[in-house]
Amino acid sequence: MNPKYLLTAIVIFMMPKFILAQTAQKPYSIFSPVPKEKLREMETDRPDVTESAITVDAGHFQYESDLFALERERSESSSQKTVMINRANLKMGLTGSISLQVGIETYTWQKERDNETGEVENSKGFGDINLRLKQNLIGNDKGNFSMALLPYVTLPTAAFGNSKLEEGLIVPMQVKLPSDWKVGTQVELDHLKDNSGDQKHVEYLQSLTVSHEIRKNITGIAETYFTYDFKQHHYSNFFNAAVQVEIAHDVKIDGGVNYGVQKDAMKKYFLGIAVRI
Repeated sequence: MNPKYLLTAIVIFMMPKFILAQTAQKPYSIFSPVPKEKLREMETDRPDVTESAITVDAGHFQYESDLFALERERSESSSQKTVMINRANLKMGLTGSISLQVGIETYTWQKERDNETGEVENSKGFGDINLRLKQNLIGNDKGNFSMALLPYVTLPTAAFGNSKLEEGLIVPMQVKLPSDWKVGTQVELDHLKDNSGDQKHVEYLQSLTVSHEIRKNITGIAETYFTYDFKQHHYSNFFNAAVQVEIAHDVKIDGGVNYGVQKDAMKKYFLGIAVRI
């Protein structure tokens, strides 16, 4: 079977299963929230690319966002600069091991320049909506190893950019090591719209991230990952570095860089926040 059709079938099949699965695993749910004194340590899916395998506690809400982000991309034919304001991930714990996530791009301004003609095109407005469902498989409440499944669908709601539905499946994992070291990895398959034209392609991503508390309430994060486009047979490699600071109970801010090694790979600079309620 063609990989893109297989991926689409997996996502469509798994989404409703996750919603219904394990609802009786714990007494807590979206309608019966976990008491504050029993909350797990706050985990975030940012600032690195590697997602956390831990879900939001049942009945609680978590807001994570690139408050400001700047992306630069350059190819032989064009160069592109994108500024994003409040690129947010809104997360709600449904059960003891399942959380729903809604990603929104509140405001995006994009400038694209044709390197041959010098023509410049500006676009701005609300971006796409990303729907995700995280199902923890192991390590949500105890143990040093955690793993989850995270299927997603991106709706082409932006006035510019993608005009196709995109979907994918993310599998994040993490190991806790002595002395507060954490090592995470992620494998991901994405069915994405091509940069030009209306066709789509399958892309693979794999990451490795290491984090450690530099000092009380300050965590340093280093990460590397690569993507592979099966249609173009093209690799892109990235190195990321970020710092996350807990400024109050259940409030963290962060900043960092996501740097593409190849000339045509994306370079991203960001400032963000995470808040749990």
